[in-house]
Amino acid sequence: MLTQLVQFSDQFQVLNVFRYITFRTGAATMTALLFVFLFGPGIIQALRLRQGRGQPIRADGPQTHLAKAGTPTMGGLMIMSGVLVSSLLWANPTNVYVWAVLLVAVGFGLIGFYDDYLKVTQATNHGFSGRARLSLESVIAAAAVALMIFGGDQELHTALALPFLKDTAINLSYFYVIFGAFVIVGAGNAVNLTDGLDGLAIVPVIIAGASFGLIAYLVGRVDFTEYLQINHVPGTGELSVVIGAMIGAGLGFLWFNAPPAAIFMGDTGSLALGGMLGAIAVATKHEIVLAIIGGIFVMEALSVIIQVASFKMTGRRVFRMAPIHHHFEQLGWTEPQVVIRFWIIAVVLALIGLSTLKLR
Repeated sequence: MLTQLVQFSDQFQVLNVFRYITFRTGAATMTALLFVFLFGPGIIQALRLRQGRGQPIRADGPQTHLAKAGTPTMGGLMIMSGVLVSSLLWANPTNVYVWAVLLVAVGFGLIGFYDDYLKVTQATNHGFSGRARLSLESVIAAAAVALMIFGGDQELHTALALPFLKDTAINLSYFYVIFGAFVIVGAGNAVNLTDGLDGLAIVPVIIAGASFGLIAYLVGRVDFTEYLQINHVPGTGELSVVIGAMIGAGLGFLWFNAPPAAIFMGDTGSLALGGMLGAIAVATKHEIVLAIIGGIFVMEALSVIIQVASFKMTGRRVFRMAPIHHHFEQLGWTEPQVVIRFWIIAVVLALIGLSTLKLR
């Protein structure tokens, strides 16, 4: 919205600053952060009054989690409100990639909200039907991918770029819609599975978001893509602004989610944030790199898949409890130990993922 002020830069040169993605990214970060700080306490109080008993706690989970009973959920409303307000304020409204990512954020957020609503009102850990939820997510993700294909860069619109190789991409043709949707849905649900301890999901999301903010900025610039010998996707630099908003809102949420959490993110936030990361990876043609930078989320998702498959085929469990963060709790790690060690791993994986930009 504020980018429209650039048209008056001839009369007021100071307005030229709105041309720069770096300035608007910083402004979006601060706007989202302040929004969550200002409105977060009111949102938490309103959710606490309406939810009563708060998010149901798994009876078969670690006993230390029982003390969290009564903590409200749907904290994703704080995050996504900050992201939307800040993005609409600072991002270029004519950019198709911005709208594709926000489509996923809102769509996945609404699905997560309904899931949280069912869990709270029915006092159960089983919310929305898994099959129905995945179906809706797939439709939204496919629509976002199609929007990027037909509205974005036409040279690489259906290509899968390979890291470590110079300007190498595989044309998947229209199968790319299915592949891109799989990436987005997978990312959304992987982050959702990671959200099980105070601060465990939001910090790796912020780390991955910061990494992809840099990637989006570089991929959107011809000069940097030529120097790094990576694929150039015009317009994706604008996603740095949206990512800035996500980081700011995430930091604001972390203030209230730090142990002991005053509010949980819930599916409302985890699905939306994961979906955003997936959509940004698809837009920037760094889908494979997402699996590296978001390795924590991949590990959490794989632990559930392995656990379920092993139990169905052999009747035995590979992990003491899945997702894997609960396995480490059962081994005797305290919750802060699990969270901080996972954060450290997330930083290392982000550095490895970013190294693919140069190792070619």
